[in-house]
Amino acid sequence: MSVLNSKVLLVEDSKFLRLANQRALSKAGFQVTTAADGEEALRLASGQPPDIILLDMMLPKISGPEVLKALKQNPATMHIPVIVLTSLSQKNEEKLLHEGAEAYFEKSTLGLDQGSDRLAAMLETVLLRLSREKKLQLLLSRKASSPLSSP
Repeated sequence: MSVLNSKVLLVEDSKFLRLANQRALSKAGFQVTTAADGEEALRLASGQPPDIILLDMMLPKISGPEVLKALKQNPATMHIPVIVLTSLSQKNEEKLLHEGAEAYFEKSTLGLDQGSDRLAAMLETVLLRLSREKKLQLLLSRKASSPLSSP
């Protein structure tokens, strides 16, 4: 799987961060759609499912944790990987990962110099890891159903 041209839904209420990250991710080769609140995020994710979602936790209308929960409960969006973007401390990481997030990215590391590059690198890493996991699952399921694998 090439991460180039992967569709990213960037959910961020800060216009400045949304535009800066959109620009950086587009420059890195991603197709970026943005949402400014949780309601818009759920509508966009259901309408044209992205390959991955970057989700801010502090959102208007519907909070980030509620959006994550709704995404993971909806059969149409439950398999879309979500990377959580937050200003909250890392102590919340385990809880968010348990609730279905694939990864956690602290906004404090989104400096104006290289923060967006790190975000693009994290997206690429998560997408490649998920691609490898899918390939492995496919191989294992084929092997399990192969006549040679039966005792």
